[in-house]
Amino acid sequence: MATNATIFMTPEESDRVQTRVQDLIQKRRDQKGQKWEPCDSISLIQEATSASLLQDLSFAALGLGGAPKKSQDTIVAYGVGVPYLPSTAKLQDLVVMKLGDICMETHHRGCVLSLRRVSPVVEMKSSSWAVVQGNLQNEVERLEVFLHRSQNERNILDLGFEFLIKEPYYTLNNQGQRTIRIDHPSDIFISAHNDDPESWRRRDRSEGLQKHCTAAECKDLGNTALYDKDYALAQAHYTEGLRVLMAEGDGPNSLKHDIYRNRSHVNLILERHDEAIADALTSLTRGEDESEKSLDAKAYFRAGTAAYRLGNFGDAKDYFNEQLKLVPGSRLTSTYLEKIEMREREMSDGLYDFEKALRSLPKTKGRPDAADFIRRTKVKSSPVSGQGLFAADDIEANDVIMCEKAFCVVWGNEDKAFSALTCDVRDDAAIRVFPAGLHQAVVQKLMKNPSQIEKVLDLFGDYEGLGKKLHERDGIPVVDTFQIHDIVQRNAFGAGQRPEDEDYRNASTGLWIRASYINHSCIGNAKKELFGDLMVLRATRKILAGEEIMHSYDETSDYDARSKALHLTWGFHCSCRLCIAEAQDSPAVRKKRLMLENDAKIFIENTKATGAGIIAVNRAKRLRRSIEETFNEKRYKNLPRRALLGIEQWIQAAGRG
Repeated sequence: MATNATIFMTPEESDRVQTRVQDLIQKRRDQKGQKWEPCDSISLIQEATSASLLQDLSFAALGLGGAPKKSQDTIVAYGVGVPYLPSTAKLQDLVVMKLGDICMETHHRGCVLSLRRVSPVVEMKSSSWAVVQGNLQNEVERLEVFLHRSQNERNILDLGFEFLIKEPYYTLNNQGQRTIRIDHPSDIFISAHNDDPESWRRRDRSEGLQKHCTAAECKDLGNTALYDKDYALAQAHYTEGLRVLMAEGDGPNSLKHDIYRNRSHVNLILERHDEAIADALTSLTRGEDESEKSLDAKAYFRAGTAAYRLGNFGDAKDYFNEQLKLVPGSRLTSTYLEKIEMREREMSDGLYDFEKALRSLPKTKGRPDAADFIRRTKVKSSPVSGQGLFAADDIEANDVIMCEKAFCVVWGNEDKAFSALTCDVRDDAAIRVFPAGLHQAVVQKLMKNPSQIEKVLDLFGDYEGLGKKLHERDGIPVVDTFQIHDIVQRNAFGAGQRPEDEDYRNASTGLWIRASYINHSCIGNAKKELFGDLMVLRATRKILAGEEIMHSYDETSDYDARSKALHLTWGFHCSCRLCIAEAQDSPAVRKKRLMLENDAKIFIENTKATGAGIIAVNRAKRLRRSIEETFNEKRYKNLPRRALLGIEQWIQAAGRG
């Protein structure tokens, strides 16, 4: 992951994190197979209630809402490298088990657990938890959703109060407490949604039975939730209404079309674009009277908007044209069609208005409206490593190789920005700064739009998980979050300019699919620039058709730091010609070069090039000469000398080259 975030840890701090993670893993192993033991239900519920109340008071005092904001002093740390697969079983094939039958450090394959929430939800930085009850009133336990706790922009534990846990995993959480832990969003199902914020107070499970609603009543409940802007609950009620209609023999067509059309609208708001399109097309009446044509036009518009947001511009054009056939003259639709023409030009010719994209960044929150231009590249096996990106035709120096919108980006000034320290037990407990917020955002996008899953799964990661194909069970995609973790770790980029309040705790990061295939070289032939989340890749020299496109993952001139970063973050040692040359320098020479480069940086920071006098220019030239003397002329022939870059640019700017 290439980011602008840096963290410095003392050996003692690093050892403390590694020891804590290793000790927790050992405790889990020691308790493996131990039977569930009853706990003090009153104390556990009081713990959750007190923690939730303290959070509410803190947020109210600070004028905040939602999840905890980043601490200025701490960063969350957790262990990785002990993955397990999500459940791929169907609910109907699982055997119901009791809470009292669960065992420690066990994945209860072939079973499903029915639980009721009996406490408020406690939201922590990396997880949420609540107390849940089994079939008996005195059977309670902690249920914790780690990292991926959101469903349709709502906390899943808060959105529901009765849950089904597929093949539950009972373990110790990061604080060493026993818990039923959810790592994969598809392993938890809401069986009763939470219309009443106080529903958790009802301890008798018989009180939790939701009264049977007709499809029409579900539609009304959905409409009410939509009016209240509770889109997650609206989506749930519309979905339940459609389920009731199917159970009752499909029901009246007009009601079915209305619910599908309404759910399409909500799905569009929730960025569930795949389902928004499917719902809109299913809602079509294909009637001939004006009211039916108007409703169908509305459905086509929603389908077109969703397709546009997915980047499926050809489909979007078709849907918008169908809308105009039914109800001509829509100005908004005509605007969309004009934008589609621009997107198609960008895709075919690489013709972008970069100045306009730059001006739009404040309004678009760093996500300018643009298409991908990738036709000059192709992905194939690389002699360097795995798959690589290759030129499809000759590309001249400074020409655009490709432009790509981020699949997903999280900016440091957004609430979703969240970095963590991960301790990977697969790699000698290596500690890395990991963009946990980006990981959450990628998983959420894939859960909402399964059509996007396979192109992400095709990217390199250390853990194969469920493979590279889409799996769906019980009507939802199955996303292996451990697999996505490794893909994000190995493929994410730092995302351009840093906001003023950004540091390693909330670094801006993004995932670009096509760019992720570009392999590393310290002397690459391409460089990237960013216009918000639009990445532009340009050739630094002429690239011939069939030649692999390479760029530098880490551009520091410090060989030792660069080698360490490449190994720690991406898991490889670079053997390009520059690294081979630098490796032959003695440690003393590398140290001297680094010191001289730092002297040059201090000089540049404190001395303006414009109007510089002869004394300043001579000093700059002496610095340049001193740095040059650290390079062996024969060994570094035709190789970049990065330590010289800053001082060379200053001398050129001073006009005294």
